[in-house]
Amino acid sequence: MTERKPEGMSFETWVDHQIRTADERGAFADLPGAGKPLPKDDGPSDSYTWALAWARRQEPDAAFLPPSLALGRERDDLPGRLAALTGEDRVRAAVREFNDRVAASWRTPLDGPPVVVRKHDEEALVAAWRAARPVPPPAPPTPEGPVRRRWWRGGRV
Repeated sequence: MTERKPEGMSFETWVDHQIRTADERGAFADLPGAGKPLPKDDGPSDSYTWALAWARRQEPDAAFLPPSLALGRERDDLPGRLAALTGEDRVRAAVREFNDRVAASWRTPLDGPPVVVRKHDEEALVAAWRAARPVPPPAPPTPEGPVRRRWWRGGRV
């Protein structure tokens, strides 16, 4: 693209020529999104909608919610996330951390709709976590009988 447009050639023809030669070289072969349709344009776009669409493309899993609504959604999702934890101390720490963030949100001014999020009952969640865990198999019984001494130990125990 460092070449200059030849004299007498229109700009549109020059651009078409550049595109055609780049396509012949294979410059467009491995581009991301190749073969996918262009995104639908839903009407007039301002800078806010463009920035929101860009952020959603960068992090598709991100939830764009005000903090109060995000905390409420997290409260609903917390029991499901606790099921993946492996120890009771980790479950208690996760519930305490959530409850601390809820208490901190109560002390800050509202940033979004006025949604009051309640704390979780730590003991109830730990009991539910324990009930959902599989029961550990019982320990195998120890055989009771005479203890055989090894011949190389002699009389010492």
